[in-house]
Amino acid sequence: MKIYSGLVFLILSGSAALAQQAAQPMTIRQIKDELEKSPNPVLYAKQILKKRFKIDTITVTQTRHFGGLADSLAYNGKEKKVYGPYGPKNNRFLVQLLNKAPNEFYHISQILIDTSIFSHRIADSIGNLILKNLKEGTATFDQLVKTWGITSESTANGDMGWIARGAIYPVIEHEIITHKKGEAFKLWSKAGLNIIRKDDDPRQDTGYALMMQVFL
Repeated sequence: MKIYSGLVFLILSGSAALAQQAAQPMTIRQIKDELEKSPNPVLYAKQILKKRFKIDTITVTQTRHFGGLADSLAYNGKEKKVYGPYGPKNNRFLVQLLNKAPNEFYHISQILIDTSIFSHRIADSIGNLILKNLKEGTATFDQLVKTWGITSESTANGDMGWIARGAIYPVIEHEIITHKKGEAFKLWSKAGLNIIRKDDDPRQDTGYALMMQVFL
């Protein structure tokens, strides 16, 4: 009977402690610390913090250029870590990186022959000339980018960085898979004539992240 009474006391004490913790205002630093320590941060946000939250799966398409805060945190952030606060004063939120998953990435360089400037016939001739120069070694890829590439390509010497599988035109992705490291090839896409060089063999990297926004 004494053991049973003691157990009830412990349960009630634990419940009271949780209720007291939920009732007392917490600083942002405390909220971040508790979320990071919690084995179930989603449940903690719902039952203890009683805060509005949202869970999203974020796709990382590139490892160099990011579209915004979400994919930048998804790639560069650490699991369980809480970041922020972000947003305006009346709608601030924290972001917790719950989990990461891998994807395959391809490292390529590109020269895009813009068909809004050149006709298809001339673009194809330029493409053949570029491939001929590369094969014969009369010009480097970097030099050819500066001559024929658009401004953004020229700035990075045509290096597109590591791009995720599924984020490239399917026809380009197929050719990347079938070619060897260092090989260059041409193909048409909706953007124009693409001269692609496969710079490295594929590698695994962070491709997806499960993230929770907790609104303060």
